[in-house]
Amino acid sequence: MNTKRILNGVMVSLAAAGFLIPAPLLAGSPAPSPAVLDVALRDGGVLVGQVVNDQGTAEAGVPVSIRSQNRELAVAKTGKEGYFAFRGLHGGVYQLVADRGHGVYRVWSPGTAPPAAQEGALLVNSDQVVRGQAGGGGFRSFITNPLVIAGVVAAAVAIPVAIHNSHHHHY
Repeated sequence: MNTKRILNGVMVSLAAAGFLIPAPLLAGSPAPSPAVLDVALRDGGVLVGQVVNDQGTAEAGVPVSIRSQNRELAVAKTGKEGYFAFRGLHGGVYQLVADRGHGVYRVWSPGTAPPAAQEGALLVNSDQVVRGQAGGGGFRSFITNPLVIAGVVAAAVAIPVAIHNSHHHHY
């Protein structure tokens, strides 16, 4: 009878601890969206860019697509020095996608770009995954949460102690 009360107490305590953990903490964080970079269009609505690897070396022959609202508008291939260009664009937000890299760019019509705007888009083509951008979240974030780990450790200690104490009857 005593063992049953102790186990019930442990289970109720763990359940109560679960209710105290904020739901967003259990859900993990969404993959961060890439930063939006400002780029000035050249005359004729030309967006110029370059594809480089993670060491900064230009990559030739890489297909680059330009997208707007998840719709592919055009595809270009980089030249010897890794440069590509898209013509006939208007100001707006575009996504550039290479085989191993992507970026989001706010492009400005000629003469309207803010002073900090770049003159071209730099796209890094890399196999490296930046911690926190690999999907994560969900169950993995839950089981690596320090509060969950503490609860599991507490249960791993309390349950065997409760079972051990239940076998020693004191009359």
